[in-house]
Amino acid sequence: MCIVLGMDRLLSEKEERDTLAWLDKIPFSRHKKHISRDFSDGVMVAEVVQHYFPKIVDIHNYVTSCKTQQKLGNWNLLNKRVFSKLDFYVSEETVKKIVSSTPGVVLPVMFFLKEKIENKLAQATQTRHYFRSQEKPFSDVEIQQAEARIMAQLAEMKITEPTEKPQQLMFFPEMSRLTMRQVMLEKELQVEELQDILKILQVKVNKLEELIQLKDKRIEHLTSSRGVQA
Repeated sequence: MCIVLGMDRLLSEKEERDTLAWLDKIPFSRHKKHISRDFSDGVMVAEVVQHYFPKIVDIHNYVTSCKTQQKLGNWNLLNKRVFSKLDFYVSEETVKKIVSSTPGVVLPVMFFLKEKIENKLAQATQTRHYFRSQEKPFSDVEIQQAEARIMAQLAEMKITEPTEKPQQLMFFPEMSRLTMRQVMLEKELQVEELQDILKILQVKVNKLEELIQLKDKRIEHLTSSRGVQA
C-alpha cells in the first residue's frame, strides 16, 4: 500500500539526523544549502532515487527551476513514474507546500522515502540470497504452480471504469464561484479515480514481470533437462 498519510508529522531529532546523514552520502549535482529550497523543484529528489535505482529514473526529464509550474510538473512526474515503483506517493497538498519551500515539510517526505528505498533494497538482497542458497532449483511443477497463483491474482485485480470520462475543463464568464467550485471538485474526484487505476495497473505490471521471470526459469529448466537426456 502506498504511503500517503503521516508525512506532515514532526520527526524526532534522531530521525532528522539520520535522514540528513543519509542525504549527505548522495552525490548531488549541486550543493545543499537550505533543504526546503534545494528540494522544492524535485530534481534532487529524483537524484536520490537514481542513486539507488538508476534504471527507474531518467534524470533528464527533471528540470531545475524556480517556477512553480515546472516544479509541480517535476513532482507529478516523480509520483507517476518513480514513486509508484516504490509503493510511495506524495499528496497534492504536500507537493504544493514543498514547491513553495514551506519549512519542515520536505524532510519528513525524505524520511519516508528513505524507509521505502531501504525496504526495497533489503527485499532485493533477500531475494538474491534466497535463490543463491537453493540447493536445487524449483521443479517444473513448482514453477507452474507459482504461475497459476500469479494468474489468479491478476484475475482478481479488476479495474473499475471511471464514473465519467475526462472532459476538457472549460470556464465561462457567467459562471458563479459556487458553480466553478463544483466543477473543480468533480475534476478532483476524476483525478483521484484515475490515480487509483494507475496504482492497480502498476501492480499488474509488477506481477506480469514476475510471471515473465518464472516463464524464463521454466524454459531454462526444460532446456537443461533436454540437455541431460541427450
